[in-house]
Amino acid sequence: MAAQFGRRLRKGATTTAVAAVAVAALSASQAPGVVPAATGGDAQASGSTPSSGSSATGNSPYFTDLPPLNSPNKPDASPHLPAVGPAEAGIPATVLAAYKQAEQAVAASDPGCRVPWQLLAAIGKVESGQARGGRVDANGTTFSPILGPVLNGVGFANISDTDNGAYDGDRTHDRAVGPMQFIPSTWATWGQDANSDGRKDPNNIYDAALAAAKYLCAGGRDLSVKEDLDKAILSYNRSREYLRTVLSWFEYYKRGTHQVPDGTGVLPAERSDSGSTGAGATPASPAQPGATPGPSPSPTPPGGSTGGPSPSPSNPATGGPSTDPSTPTAPTPTPTPTPPPAATVFGIENAGGVRPTATAGEDFAVLPKVRAKSRSGQSVLGADLAFEIVGGTDARFSGNRTTAVVRTGAGGVAVAPALKAGEKTGDFTIRVTVVGRALPRLDYAATVTPRQADALVRTGDKELTAAPSSEFADQVEVKATFKGEAASGVAVTATMVAAADDPAENTQGPCFKDAEGKPVRTLTELKTGADGLLVLPKIFSDDTSGTFLLRLTTEGGATLTIELKVAAPEAPPA
Repeated sequence: MAAQFGRRLRKGATTTAVAAVAVAALSASQAPGVVPAATGGDAQASGSTPSSGSSATGNSPYFTDLPPLNSPNKPDASPHLPAVGPAEAGIPATVLAAYKQAEQAVAASDPGCRVPWQLLAAIGKVESGQARGGRVDANGTTFSPILGPVLNGVGFANISDTDNGAYDGDRTHDRAVGPMQFIPSTWATWGQDANSDGRKDPNNIYDAALAAAKYLCAGGRDLSVKEDLDKAILSYNRSREYLRTVLSWFEYYKRGTHQVPDGTGVLPAERSDSGSTGAGATPASPAQPGATPGPSPSPTPPGGSTGGPSPSPSNPATGGPSTDPSTPTAPTPTPTPTPPPAATVFGIENAGGVRPTATAGEDFAVLPKVRAKSRSGQSVLGADLAFEIVGGTDARFSGNRTTAVVRTGAGGVAVAPALKAGEKTGDFTIRVTVVGRALPRLDYAATVTPRQADALVRTGDKELTAAPSSEFADQVEVKATFKGEAASGVAVTATMVAAADDPAENTQGPCFKDAEGKPVRTLTELKTGADGLLVLPKIFSDDTSGTFLLRLTTEGGATLTIELKVAAPEAPPA
């Protein structure tokens, strides 16, 4: 999160002198070079991406708790790391797995960067306390969004909205989002789908960790080089205090960590803007990307109170919080955040409706309706439900999408968006899940039926005749209609039948021929064109004379029977 200059580096360290002593002591307990020299200037590598002056977090507040002065040692060091080290050395299992996966992914795609997972862990610790102590589901998504303060220029940077509230729920200003605290505009460029769920979600630790790793590697940096390492961290948040804090945790984690269960990690207590939120940044309920964003949070009225941490006094020289250590900052109680609607959903259920069915190429008249309910069975309004098309079908939601997010409305009900059948017929599944929650899903079976015709007629009335062992001079053309309109794409079956009352295939008389010239008396791969017309392949006769029947049938029950006459052979001259 963002750089705020001159604030306390550790809870209880209320003067600049005390903060300096703490940093110096920490440095001495770890390794040479932990605290870099204050060189100032641009933290970006020349010509690299992101551009000079930018940051991943918008320089929003971050947690300044420092690691214990007695760092754990690596197992091969002396003294040895105990089986269960200090609580601060524990990293939640899913969060730790995400950091290590990101390190491996970048090692394969950009081996020259040499990004260590301990650096990602250090940034994750400082930005969100390891996703609020590892409060993530089995897929790595936080149980509720992690949002930084509104970047409205009141004590922080002033960043106007860049995502229409899709990620942070604010359509006026941006806020840093997720366990690695990306501002939406940065996420738009660097966001990743590391867990292969088809979404780039800043509140998913796998996605966010990989995005952070790639961001730190920008511009061809080699993070094993001290200068590049410093530039990478400063590009994340342009503050020297931030650099020192992250490097302190980096060295701490390099000297030994251990895995702890998700949700049991130690939460940070002190933030760079003096905001004290043990559970991490203030959660909110942003809309999911692709959904219609909700209303923007109301801006803070002049002189008013929002119920949250008070903004730091302004420093006229920097526009940031005051650096005067003699000015005490009264702690402001942090209100208990209202959980987002999705967090109160206990399950979803069918809200009525029959099996969704549509003819190929047509819209589904009936769509799935899903109700979100709480543990007590009450309807949950404002929860985001994801509708996903699953299976071998080319049916699509409006906008040619296979997934769509719909927010529950009156009665806690969400209705699937408009759905159109493709040309592939058969069954498929419409799957519904609660966005950001690992709850049981709800599956709807849906069906696409073939196009239909209720009438089939010849376009001409000329008698169809042929001599024995020859071909019919005229090809058969028919037109299919449905409710009086031309029926395109209708499947037609053509069969040489034995008799009007016997639909069995005739083994003698007229026939079609396959590519090898062999007789074929039933064709199934026939479809009408855009105008409902179909021209049958050429028909051949054998040496049997007489009147024969060709029967055409379609989905929808249309049937047409056509006479084919093969003349008797002429008698030889007397």
